[in-house]
Amino acid sequence: MKEGIYQHYRKEEQAFIDYVLEQMAYAASRYCPVTSYFVTPREALIAQQLANGQDEVQLACQGGLPGAERQRLVFYPQYYDLETSDFQIQALKIHFPQKFANIRHGSILGSLLGAGLERNRIGDIITDGQDWQVLVDAKIAPYVCQNVTKMGNVGVRLEYIEPDQVLTPQVLWEDQTVITTSLRLDTMLSKVYNFSRQRAKEAVLGGLVKVNYLEINRPDFELEAGDFVSLRKFGRFQIDAEEGLTRKDNIRLKVKVLVV
Repeated sequence: MKEGIYQHYRKEEQAFIDYVLEQMAYAASRYCPVTSYFVTPREALIAQQLANGQDEVQLACQGGLPGAERQRLVFYPQYYDLETSDFQIQALKIHFPQKFANIRHGSILGSLLGAGLERNRIGDIITDGQDWQVLVDAKIAPYVCQNVTKMGNVGVRLEYIEPDQVLTPQVLWEDQTVITTSLRLDTMLSKVYNFSRQRAKEAVLGGLVKVNYLEINRPDFELEAGDFVSLRKFGRFQIDAEEGLTRKDNIRLKVKVLVV
């Protein structure tokens, strides 16, 4: 059965597919909800595809705020009344001396990872341009509040907040239509950021590009719908959907580009 599923996905996604199938089987056999770690948009898409058509188990996704990038999955029996608490997400406000210091996404994530947290226990890190918050696995929230007291060179204090206190992030995405002959990584970088494929290839080989948060060093890596691509010093984009072919058989894509 798994081999028939694997053929539709990348080799590096097989471990996640196994994880999803195991969680669905557990939820079905134990008649209880099962909550995943925080997943990427691409992983959420894969999970939704695997859950489609399942009679015994349903899937819900939530990241603690509308439009969250990183979300937790809950697999649950059909008869179960799902509650927000099943996602086990805790929002934390980061207090710091704003008049005298500043913190950034990188220093926040680095401090959390430096405290021994796994990346998949951390959700979105958000700001409204002034305040900062982070969404985490509720089980590790007490540890985070007790042990993370510095971010970069700035002293901080983390505090529990309620869901209705979560910020509306200051993030702007611009919808673009991209016409391309290929979904190769170097080709898409060239199309989105309007520079040569040679320059795109050099960026990939130079370790400047990540796909779904993982560094990819292959210019010919094939992208798919749902993939997030980041290029250092340029920003990020997501392939939102394939919208068919043009008259010349080129691929028409809907792409979301982060406005920086």
